[in-house]
Amino acid sequence: MENGIKKNLLPANGTHWKKWYVPLEEENATIRECLATQAPVAAGSADIPLIVRLIENPKFDIPGINLFNGAVSLEDHDVIHLLLGRGMLPKDEAFVIGFTMGSSNRMSTAEKKMYAFAAKYLYPGPYKFSDDDIAVFKKAAHLGYVSNCQPLDTINCAELMDLSLKEARQRVGIEPDLLAAYYQIESQRFSQFEECLRITPQGREKLEAQINAEKLAG
Repeated sequence: MENGIKKNLLPANGTHWKKWYVPLEEENATIRECLATQAPVAAGSADIPLIVRLIENPKFDIPGINLFNGAVSLEDHDVIHLLLGRGMLPKDEAFVIGFTMGSSNRMSTAEKKMYAFAAKYLYPGPYKFSDDDIAVFKKAAHLGYVSNCQPLDTINCAELMDLSLKEARQRVGIEPDLLAAYYQIESQRFSQFEECLRITPQGREKLEAQINAEKLAG
């Protein structure tokens, strides 16, 4: 990475967690630099409900039994958000979880249905998935399955920390073109949701236009 390259797609300091995201088009910032912008707004493990940790974090697996394939630690989960260019809103979470589980190439149809049931009916409050969130989760699981990337639950995120996003994606085998093509579809299908609009350059322009119009109207 050349010195002096402007990282103009990183969120500003103090960005609210609902607005935090590093888009897929950002390539020059390192994983460490991106995580530093997330640290002030990210939830700690103690803040996450036990049922969510039991299902998604391998630390809580019963020895010899894996509740769901593709479970990762909270720290690795945050890195995967960056590799996939997603924020922290519901459909961002649904996509990151689905893609991670799908990339394991071990997720059965029954397991996919079981996870969707748990997320919709067992998860509390803001962690609960809507039907639209589940639709994104299922699409992401399929995308992770067809991707040629490494299973994301097996990558060593510590080795990626000082790589640029472009280098880290190349190391893991993440295909930005595959993600960008799907993001165009998601952005159009769920255009009423901010997290789906902002994953494409066109969607971000639309969001900016909406914000400017609201300012003028106000």
